[in-house]
Amino acid sequence: MRTLQWGYLFLAFAFIYLPVASLVLFSFKDGSLPLPPFEGPTLRWYGEVLGDRRLMAALGHSLMVAVGSSLTACVLGFLAAYGLARHVLPGSLWLRGLLIAPMTVSYLIVGLGLLIVFNQLGIGLSLWAAGIGHVVINLPLCFAIIYASMGAQQQNIERAARDLGANEARVITQVTVPMLAPAILAAFFLAMTLSWDEFVIAFLLTRFEVTLPVEIWSLLRSGLSSKTNAIGSIVFLGSAAIVLLLELFIFGRRRS
Repeated sequence: MRTLQWGYLFLAFAFIYLPVASLVLFSFKDGSLPLPPFEGPTLRWYGEVLGDRRLMAALGHSLMVAVGSSLTACVLGFLAAYGLARHVLPGSLWLRGLLIAPMTVSYLIVGLGLLIVFNQLGIGLSLWAAGIGHVVINLPLCFAIIYASMGAQQQNIERAARDLGANEARVITQVTVPMLAPAILAAFFLAMTLSWDEFVIAFLLTRFEVTLPVEIWSLLRSGLSSKTNAIGSIVFLGSAAIVLLLELFIFGRRRS
């Protein structure tokens, strides 16, 4: 029985990590095509990626859109969650449903709808438009995560703070936000991950300044290349390094 369990675990991890391992391995291949047999190793493709201004600009654009849209979605999601969880509003059930409803709509429909609205309003295609689109798709997620964390225990502590003389602004900034920090951070990082990888909305709402997924798509139109493997490896290794640093210096300190 234990052998079957370990075998299943090995197959599950192989299914998850084998594509990533192949991506990283063939990014060091000396040949132009990321296909067997392996030739190398070489850092040639990493040098080309780091020296490509378009790719580096797209990487910066992706980071800017991901951070900006995630922060905006978290702030708006927190305010909506706080208002609906702490105040009795008419039709609050319907309001919660309307806030979560965009999660059931495909990104293609959201992107096409925003494209039509922006054209009607005379708003040009840009990174700002893509950022607005990412706020639209990430706001329901941030709201759901933060709203689910607002229980009766936090509400009793907020009441105690008001009884001690704290005004509403101090209750929110010094009591509610610190208590909900894990949920807010989880919503932010999840929204940032989804925004970082999102392609459809970024493709529809940008023109000259594009994000990294759109730039990688334009490279793939000319065929497979070890250069695209190098780009993916840089993104993957960078994300893994960030997670490792957060685990060591933030979450590790909390546990200790």
